[in-house]
Amino acid sequence: MADTSDIEEALVATVSGILYPSGSAQGSIAGTLCRVYRGWPNTATLNSDLSAGNVNVTVVSDNEHGRTTTRYLPEWYLSAATPGATVTAGACSVNIGGSPAAGDVIGVLIDNVAYAYRVQAGDSTALVAASLALSIQAKRIATASGSAIAIPGAGNILARVVCDAKARFESRRQEKDFRIVAWCPAPAIRDAIASAIDLRLSSASFLALADGSDGRIAYKGTASHDQSQNALLYRRDLVYTIEYPTIATDALPAMLFGVSDVNSNIIYG
Repeated sequence: MADTSDIEEALVATVSGILYPSGSAQGSIAGTLCRVYRGWPNTATLNSDLSAGNVNVTVVSDNEHGRTTTRYLPEWYLSAATPGATVTAGACSVNIGGSPAAGDVIGVLIDNVAYAYRVQAGDSTALVAASLALSIQAKRIATASGSAIAIPGAGNILARVVCDAKARFESRRQEKDFRIVAWCPAPAIRDAIASAIDLRLSSASFLALADGSDGRIAYKGTASHDQSQNALLYRRDLVYTIEYPTIATDALPAMLFGVSDVNSNIIYG
């Protein structure tokens, strides 16, 4: 889920890309060093930077509480996922292949009895085969050799692999103001920095967030501060309102074999 820290991080990344369009290894658009970070600057460090001709750009959330803008009913959305592992069944054997990934579930239905193993992080195909064979051995003979499992006397084998589906829904939506502050050593640098940031953000409709959601961005206001007590400080504040969702996520298990009836007992595989 996204919170104010995620918004600030996204704004820092966006502003950094504006000031350093060719990457931080190349010069900034202002021709001087630009530091972009969250929070308010340290006074001593800021004064040192300004004296050296450097720029600080900070991103902070305003003190106002914001407001809730929820207007959609909660609705779950599923994202299809593809397992990394593969499994194939022979006459009396099962072979594990692919690249097992944590959360994959590998199962075999042997003579209408289901067996399954959920892959753990770091499992190899051989380890998956050994773990699945151990599950089968609780009811019948099974031998693992490498990534293969031999099942003597098996009449019918069905093998499948599934993985959890990712599910998410928007639990609420809110908006809050965020302030981008340019702390510059000269008016011309301040104007160039602030204008470039404002132009790019004003032309954007959405801000990409780390959780995969997007925040709607809208310009709110600008203020300039030429403070007489510090002749080197020329400041401009850009305020944007970001409307963003709070996303709840979950993992939904997939069904391997449906329902089987064994000795009058219903077993879900």
